[in-house]
Amino acid sequence: MKIEFPAVFQAIIFGFIYAAEILGEVNHYYVMIPGWDTMLHTMNGFLCAAIGFSLIYLLNRSSKHINLSPFYLTLVAFCFSMTVGVIWEFFEFTMDQLFYLDMQKDFIVKEIGSVTLDPTNSGMPFVISNISDTVINTADGKSYVVPGGYLDIGIIDTMKDLLVNLVGAIAFSVIGYTTLKFSKKSLIADNLMIKPK
Repeated sequence: MKIEFPAVFQAIIFGFIYAAEILGEVNHYYVMIPGWDTMLHTMNGFLCAAIGFSLIYLLNRSSKHINLSPFYLTLVAFCFSMTVGVIWEFFEFTMDQLFYLDMQKDFIVKEIGSVTLDPTNSGMPFVISNISDTVINTADGKSYVVPGGYLDIGIIDTMKDLLVNLVGAIAFSVIGYTTLKFSKKSLIADNLMIKPK
């Protein structure tokens, strides 16, 4: 396709992959270092917005028939980033459901609101506070104790990941829009991003 990826952009992508796969998965940084997952999902939002922005900018710049506004370019980049984030969360959910990989990390919570656990079946959320531990009993007679509260399986992790992806996407979108809107030569698109050879 005759597209060149600048060295700086390549280094950032390789660094992200190394941090996610080697440090995160192999060296267990996701478990050992609080916030590691959050940092990577924020970076992912930023990088995916940059990739989306670059691809659309490249199409816009090299076409004689298309002239997209800076706002539209930024909106597409933002949507591209958020879509990649959502698809990744679908992937994590699928892996957890099919192979029990716990990619959506569990959280211990001390308070929950649940319609299902309402003893009066009124359909209203029933709040359970000050949860000290949870006991899980299996059909074969085994018991597991979750010390410290109730085990939230994945939803908090998923929502946190999507929120920080949003932060990264917004951060790049603001930079991309400002650069396109207020400078004649886009430093982001021309020096740091994907270029035609």
